[in-house]
Amino acid sequence: MKTQLIGIILTLIPLTVSLAQHPYDRVLESVESNNNTLKALREQAATEKITNRTGIYLPDPEVEFHHLWGSPQAIGNRTDFSVTQSFDFPTAYWHRREIADLQDRNAALTFQSERIGILLEANQMTIGMIYLNARKSELRLRLANAERISATTRKKLDNGEANILEYNKAQLNLTAIEAEMSLLQAEQAALESELRRLNGGKEIKITDDHYPPSVLPANFASWVAEMEQINPLLQYVKGEIAIGRQQVKLSRALTLPRFKAGYMSEKVVGEQFQGIAVGISLPLWENKNRIQEARARVKTTEAILEDQKRQLYNHLEGAYLKASVLQKNATRLRQSLTIYRSETLLKKALDAGEISLLDYLTEVGYYYDALDKVLETERDYELAVAELNAMGL
Repeated sequence: MKTQLIGIILTLIPLTVSLAQHPYDRVLESVESNNNTLKALREQAATEKITNRTGIYLPDPEVEFHHLWGSPQAIGNRTDFSVTQSFDFPTAYWHRREIADLQDRNAALTFQSERIGILLEANQMTIGMIYLNARKSELRLRLANAERISATTRKKLDNGEANILEYNKAQLNLTAIEAEMSLLQAEQAALESELRRLNGGKEIKITDDHYPPSVLPANFASWVAEMEQINPLLQYVKGEIAIGRQQVKLSRALTLPRFKAGYMSEKVVGEQFQGIAVGISLPLWENKNRIQEARARVKTTEAILEDQKRQLYNHLEGAYLKASVLQKNATRLRQSLTIYRSETLLKKALDAGEISLLDYLTEVGYYYDALDKVLETERDYELAVAELNAMGL
């Protein structure tokens, strides 16, 4: 169970940004309120906290009553009554409470890691919707242009200024863009369905087609140091180490004597005895090797912590470098597209008869491919930053 949890948390690593600064607050707040899995996980965390408090208190008191018939009858009957309470060495209960508190904290960390995973998924879907909206806006322009070219070519064909091959090319271009638009709308519908699932079946409309500014941390080293302090995986493992150390102390306390105290009375014909009852139990064999076992668990968990720190650093370094490269590529591609924008010039050249329809479609295709690459790179950069920002959700 703990191994699975560590594997889950490891995938959720990263850069902290306060929720108030997150660009998709509306979607994330809605998902956090309506997601059915999160509701169940909240209940599960509450149940685990109750479980952690079970069995840490004194055992139940023992009440005994004996009525013994005498034989021969002349000696009368005997009645015994006793109330006793047994308890471990007092420090054991303090250690149990400490362990319960630490387990409560780890239960909260488990919920937090699951929550981050769900909100990260919602964030990624939001980025995907913005990307599809941006593509749809661009495809609408391409579709309008293709329809214009098709209509113009048809008129030229009717007037004898164009041949059937040029008209067919214009129609194929229009059909291809219409098919692309149809596929994009299907992708939007599928993504909206997934987002609705995350939102507990409630609709969320995302109409944005531009991403808000996303900034990477300037200093990687200081950022990683901050991550080590807030990353739920590391905090969870640190919590397990603290629990293990308390288990060592508890095991040591359980090697000390146990006590029993209470009241006892005995009645026989014409006589009554009453007073206190005190007992002691010496745990000579029951807890053998428990301290060694607890210490071994602590060492194992400390080794896991060091390993997770190394994995965390490597993961963050790779994700940070990827996001940095994507940021540079997206900026360079967008600037190049702005500087060398040729779509308008190509339209003018086609309308003036300076280039053929085939040349126009070929050249504008290069421009469209470059623009698609820009949109994809910007999306990939936003997805990379979203993963880095996951711990701030």
